Amino acid sequence: MAWKYKKAVVIIVAHPDDETLWCGGTILSNTDWNTFVVCLCRGNDKERAPKFFKTLKSYKAKGIMGDIDDGPQQKPIDDEEIDREILRLLPPWHFDLIITHNPAGEYTRHIRHEEVSRSVIKLWHSGELSASELWTFAYEDGNRKYYPRPVKNANICNTLSGKVWQKKYNIITRTYGFDKGSFEALTTPAEESFWQFKTPGEAWNRLREFEKQNLTVLNSEIQK
Repeated sequence: MAWKYKKAVVIIVAHPDDETLWCGGTILSNTDWNTFVVCLCRGNDKERAPKFFKTLKSYKAKGIMGDIDDGPQQKPIDDEEIDREILRLLPPWHFDLIITHNPAGEYTRHIRHEEVSRSVIKLWHSGELSASELWTFAYEDGNRKYYPRPVKNANICNTLSGKVWQKKYNIITRTYGFDKGSFEALTTPAEESFWQFKTPGEAWNRLREFEKQNLTVLNSEIQK
């Protein structure tokens, strides 16, 4: 029997359940991936951490957790602290693919998602993360008008089969234990979309565009 190469994929997220909400169906659909999940928050959470590792077994994946502050106040964390934690947790490998949050996040708004995305892109751009390709989640909520939806014009947009979506939904409601009326359960997308970046320069330019847009919005609000 010929040896078959398994694509090395790392998924870097802020919270346990982000890996499932935004790309669980993609993981389930790519059984030939060698998947490693880095979760930066809640490593000392006695309720959520065990559920994260149980979820990884469903994906036949491996992973690790950090314990970056995740209080309800969402106090900004210095970029360097996020950078250090990613590099501490991440195996020193070359990855075929990194998947992480979008610079704008997936909904309005969770600052940890934005911080993680910014750090991953900067580390890839500086060469401290080694990867052939980067995908960022591509979802939006119309500025809180509806639950997060996949961006239809994203580079990659896949409709999950009913069977795969049900497995993903079961992880959210049974493994993680979210109520069927919760934000997480009601959000669980049946389509998964991603922005695809083939070079660090492309991702860096997208990050800079987002930061310029944010600065424009901030200046507009100050002038009101």
